[in-house]
Amino acid sequence: MLTSNRSLNEATSGRHFGAVLALLFVSAASLLTAACASGSAEPTGSVAIANAPVGTIRGMTENGVSVYRGIPYALAPTGERRWAPPVAVPDWGGQRDALAFGSACPQPESRPGSIYSTELGPVSEDCLSLNVWVPEDARNAPVFVWIHGGSLTTGAGSQDMYDGARMAREQGLVVVTLNYRLGILGYLAHPGLSAESPQGISGNYGLMDQMLALEWVKRNIAAFGGNPDNVTVAGESAGALSVVLLMTSPKAKGLFDKAIAQSAYMVTMAALKESANGLPSAESTGVELAKRMGASDIKDLRAMSAKDLVYKSAKAGFFPFAVIDDAYLPDQMVATFDKGAQAPVPVLAGFNEGEIRSLRFLLPPVPKPDVYEAAIRKGYGDLADAFLDIYPSDTVESSMLATTRDAMYGWSAERLAAAQSGRGYPSFFYLFDHGYPAADRFGLHAFHASEIPYMFGTISEAVAPWPEIPDTAEERSLSKAMMAYWASFARDGRPAAPGGPAWPAYEDRATGMVFAEEPKPWPMLSRNRFDLHEEVVCRRRAAGNIPWNWNVGILSPPLPPKDSKCQ
Repeated sequence: MLTSNRSLNEATSGRHFGAVLALLFVSAASLLTAACASGSAEPTGSVAIANAPVGTIRGMTENGVSVYRGIPYALAPTGERRWAPPVAVPDWGGQRDALAFGSACPQPESRPGSIYSTELGPVSEDCLSLNVWVPEDARNAPVFVWIHGGSLTTGAGSQDMYDGARMAREQGLVVVTLNYRLGILGYLAHPGLSAESPQGISGNYGLMDQMLALEWVKRNIAAFGGNPDNVTVAGESAGALSVVLLMTSPKAKGLFDKAIAQSAYMVTMAALKESANGLPSAESTGVELAKRMGASDIKDLRAMSAKDLVYKSAKAGFFPFAVIDDAYLPDQMVATFDKGAQAPVPVLAGFNEGEIRSLRFLLPPVPKPDVYEAAIRKGYGDLADAFLDIYPSDTVESSMLATTRDAMYGWSAERLAAAQSGRGYPSFFYLFDHGYPAADRFGLHAFHASEIPYMFGTISEAVAPWPEIPDTAEERSLSKAMMAYWASFARDGRPAAPGGPAWPAYEDRATGMVFAEEPKPWPMLSRNRFDLHEEVVCRRRAAGNIPWNWNVGILSPPLPPKDSKCQ
């Protein structure tokens, strides 16, 4: 097993904002649907009843855990409700069955031949549902709300890897997973849609769905034995991005009490109505997208089937992302943290040593060492020596892999931990650096999202095409420890595991935890790499005409000069 500092020097990538970006996260999205088709058959077990404010809900108790599947929290976002804020499902009389998972939201099929490929279950625009796992005799239990990843393009809360049964049964959590609108249906901004809005805004519909689901949890979770005043929102990749967006949205304040962000990425967002930071306005992107899809206005787009919208928008190169709309998201994520305007909650954040190893096809061609060094000197100027010291030219491919991993996931996680710690909120940082034979054999040591089955306790569900995790005492022990740390954080904001080492708070010494063969404290974190990327991001933000994070390494444009704001 590599040590944390050595392995950090041996990992991940460089590339530019655009189509490559879409490929990266569509592939990573498929990862989170790997081996996880939605179930539709009625499960077996004894009847479980929850008398919630929204209405009576019938689930099933299976192996000591009551499960409620496919509970609708919003009306179907179809017709005029397509590209509109979600509308809560009205309270119902009588009893509603919650025995089968709801449909996944419309999304492209996963790429065949990938370790992330899978067969989707039912898909429909009527997809805004959630699932609840409840431990036996739950009373005022902590609530763990999971937002699935998938680049805001694919995924579903029904995936086997997100099964909350073990977290509920062994850790005493009430676990909730949810669906939200994806792709063009969840993140299209367009002046025609803004004109329909009383606030004059558009986009961020998937984020609005997540907020409504959290409102549903606040109102109803006590009926399941959960504590509405102890809610942790958690997610990985685009799910972690969503967690950060919720932390920076004024409209999400008070909806959760703690946050877990696994492999988040605080990259540049487009403004709704104006060009900024080197990106066109989100509305202008929507207009161009509609044109490429053969639509002259929103009426034409609403006349298309969801399947056609997904297919045509992908073919046109649309990449869904959140939008600065001055309502749900008033500023860039990093700017909100700089101002201290984020949610005042404890945070647990981290990233994986091999984030990009499962996505190597996204790397540009690996150049010869002299070409690599010349490109870095051209792109990074006065920071080139520091860059090459961390990402040297004598290991070009490893350096390229490491660059993108650190610039996106590592920098984002460390910055999130530092921001919360600096404001006095408990903050905990981690690196997942665990490998196993099936993954390491294919060069996928600690790949993107490989921590998920460990922290959910679903390592037995990680089956082909996912690199199969061996059923050994060592793997089960690591999973048990990670489940305990995550659940303890959800309970009281302090991650701890019976018999495991104390997880040091981030604070001034920038300490964290490494999960390799076993959990170990990680002093000082190799801060030089994060400081380097912070300087790069700061200069680009100060210049105001260059996006940050995606265009790194050999694809970096010339770095803006030093700025007094970046001292």
